[in-house]
Amino acid sequence: MPPLRIGFMGTPDFAVTALAALHRAGYDIAAVYCQPPKPAGRGHQMQKTPVHVAAEEFGIPVHTPKSLRDPAEQEKFAALKLDVAIVAAYGLILPQAILNAPKYGCINIHGSLLPRWRGAAPIQRAMLAGDTETGITIMQMDAGLDTGAMLLKDSVAINAQTTAPALHDALAQMGGRLIVRALDDLANGALNPTPQPESGATYASKLSRDDGKIDWAKPAAEIERQVRALNPWPGCFFTLNGETVKLLSAEIAADQSGQAGTLLDDQFTIACGAQALRLTLLQRPGKTPIDGASLLRGLRLPIRSQL
Repeated sequence: MPPLRIGFMGTPDFAVTALAALHRAGYDIAAVYCQPPKPAGRGHQMQKTPVHVAAEEFGIPVHTPKSLRDPAEQEKFAALKLDVAIVAAYGLILPQAILNAPKYGCINIHGSLLPRWRGAAPIQRAMLAGDTETGITIMQMDAGLDTGAMLLKDSVAINAQTTAPALHDALAQMGGRLIVRALDDLANGALNPTPQPESGATYASKLSRDDGKIDWAKPAAEIERQVRALNPWPGCFFTLNGETVKLLSAEIAADQSGQAGTLLDDQFTIACGAQALRLTLLQRPGKTPIDGASLLRGLRLPIRSQL
């Protein structure tokens, strides 16, 4: 088979790792599609996405349509005459005309063990649910939401120390390895699509700021997972003396308990619905992060206060 001519569609850092892996492997990447630049920072300067920046460094033409529903955009995509398109956290719905344009269709790098956690936030949802493993599924895309046939899978453990950034990076590296292997197998006629089972499907809904709001009535273990899963974004927070305080890290204090939301000691240990949580790193508005005990001394909050 002649060398595959591929397109790449992705936007954030997660996708950069796969794009770089394909570039290192020597694949003919005809074009990269990503989200358009957006204003960012205090000066609202237009900022290119991580994939956009990487593609330019690699010398690959970049396309940033706001939508792919326009027939003119679909014609431009078809004119690339791709063998296959690789999709990784692109952020736009692919109409059927786009899915059908490449000779071998579109292949997605998805950050979960499908059919579990289809959707927008699989990494964080797996952690929030207390899953003990997740992984990458390389999937043939169809019109459904992450419902296509599975091509390759690999897994990674989630333990009590796993954070969302570390898991994100591990899965990004795994995705880069697997997509190169998948394309090698495609070129050799060795890919074996496996339909997803109907049982075990769950949906990883998009994250919002409200996901980070702490409810002390929940078990300490659940809140501690929430902190590890949602930092740095959308971040976890609670209200104290009229301020929104960010909770950046915490640990379970298994030997303490009390009415949910009660301050139990001078180490900023808070009673939860089950057990208690020691708040180890926090940040007040406009301030630098500080350890819980130091913040508590500055607040002069009496023991047994109710949050």
